[in-house]
Amino acid sequence: MPKIKTHSGAKKRFSLTKSGRVKRSRAYKRHILTKKNTKRKRGLRQGTYADVTNEAAIKRMIPYK
Repeated sequence: MPKIKTHSGAKKRFSLTKSGRVKRSRAYKRHILTKKNTKRKRGLRQGTYADVTNEAAIKRMIPYK
């Protein structure tokens, strides 16, 4: 069997935990930050998990992670 290519965008954005969940960072923290309050920006710093409905698709994109 040939090797499966890893999706370049996915390997930069997602990582797997020991239990197999998909970790991701939050969106909306790149620009136009002046109108967002400090509490909101602080919350966006925390990572979170990808939704269960998307997990299978993401895991297919990062087979060797």
